[in-house]
Amino acid sequence: MDGSKRRLAGALTLLFLLNIAVIVLAQQAQAATYRQGSTGEQVRIIQSKLKNWGYYDGAVDGIFGSATTRAVKYFQQKNGLTADGIVGPATLRALGMGSGGSDSGSSSQTASLDLLARVISAEARGEPYSGQVAVGAVILNRVEHPSFPNTIAGVVYQPGAFTCMVDGQIDQPVSESAVRAAREALNGADPSGGAIYYFNPSTATSAWIWSRPLIKVIGNHRFCA
Repeated sequence: MDGSKRRLAGALTLLFLLNIAVIVLAQQAQAATYRQGSTGEQVRIIQSKLKNWGYYDGAVDGIFGSATTRAVKYFQQKNGLTADGIVGPATLRALGMGSGGSDSGSSSQTASLDLLARVISAEARGEPYSGQVAVGAVILNRVEHPSFPNTIAGVVYQPGAFTCMVDGQIDQPVSESAVRAAREALNGADPSGGAIYYFNPSTATSAWIWSRPLIKVIGNHRFCA
């Protein structure tokens, strides 16, 4: 084999090895999991989210210890996930993080739209379209309010915040109107008038919710400050 052929063969071999490395790294990123013993920035983000949402009261130190494992199991139990204490792709998505642990970018935006649409569909199925947009707006208003978590996933997965997270309605098929309503709310529409609460007076069981100042009524929901 002359020199030019050897160089070509070497270049092709190197290109093949690089392609294999890229595939392996992509698969590793997609299969990213965090469990007891893991450390690093992604663990710190997981701990911070769980703490902000009321599932974890330990140190946000980037060390996945037994307290973090318990918090993860608690979060998983409350949100219909396998309660194994391991933060894999499904739990990462529920935390509002990408499957590789990322918390930003188009995949995160798509996940936020999907989650918002699911809640709107579950909580406001059968309501007027403006009422569906208003439910989405309430969630986004909470994101901006200092008394609530500062992400859509944080607001939605906050313990006891939405009935649909408890009764399984969040897993029902999502209506097309709910997807449109989610997009409209994300684009700034707010028929609720700035509300951070809403409830159906015919099904509400909390006396406290009636104390919230009424902003407006849309369909079967009262939207309150």
